[in-house]
Amino acid sequence: MRPRHSQNKIKVLFKFLVGQPGYIVYNYTKTFKDTCCLTSIERRCAMNETKLNVVLLAYPPNPEKIITHAARTCYSADTIADLEKKVEIGAEKRLDFIKILIESGHLSPIEHASYTFGIEGISRACSHQLVRHRLASYSQKSQRYFNEIQFEYIVPETIKNAGLENEFKSVMEFLQNKYNELKKAGIPSEDARFILPNACETKLVVTMNARELLNVFNQRCCNKAQWEIRSLAKEMYKLVLPTTPAVFKYTGPNCVIDRCKESHPCGKINEVIKEFVLLKESYTKND
Repeated sequence: MRPRHSQNKIKVLFKFLVGQPGYIVYNYTKTFKDTCCLTSIERRCAMNETKLNVVLLAYPPNPEKIITHAARTCYSADTIADLEKKVEIGAEKRLDFIKILIESGHLSPIEHASYTFGIEGISRACSHQLVRHRLASYSQKSQRYFNEIQFEYIVPETIKNAGLENEFKSVMEFLQNKYNELKKAGIPSEDARFILPNACETKLVVTMNARELLNVFNQRCCNKAQWEIRSLAKEMYKLVLPTTPAVFKYTGPNCVIDRCKESHPCGKINEVIKEFVLLKESYTKND
């Protein structure tokens, strides 16, 4: 028999992961011993912890030129063809011009530069936060059309540090087997997915323009942001910074570009500033 303290840990994890009332959680723990006695065939369906991976799939070949052309259109009576020639001739002045745009708050021209990312190894809890950034295009792996017969998952460091990693993974395995049982019983994926946890891994293709990315980095690179989307935002930032340093060297958490605006600061402002200053210098030292 499993020790009582382990059963209590499992009850807590079920309530956290499944979001069910306590009495239902308790009923789940009664059948937990069945999961601990899986056959070797059943264990082949056991899932794995996965890690974040971000790829920059596409970006404009000359974003500074596009931004400069768009901005000068606002202030010139020239034809599009004439403006294009002027922008081409004045290439060395683009960086200073873009700096003036950003400092003055004239940000609509930078919306003409868009960036597409392939993202995997994040939880559904993280993707729910990401899609709150509405000025973007999202294509996400569907749990309605894709059978999660061997889903991967993300384990928070706090659970590992608390010594609950094995219990967490046992819960993942339990839910995987219950999902598979529902599928075998003929339950469609669109209904069987209701049992899947927030920890379940998902994949997305995301396209955002440069202005929206400035907003994402400003909010999500902050230490007060949830750890998983903060990690995602930093990886996205590292990818776009070398492609368009004239724009992205002016973004980051509030404490980096202006001042901390949190009512309860993280207490690590100096460390955050140092991290982003070093990161920007590594890509803009020749800019």
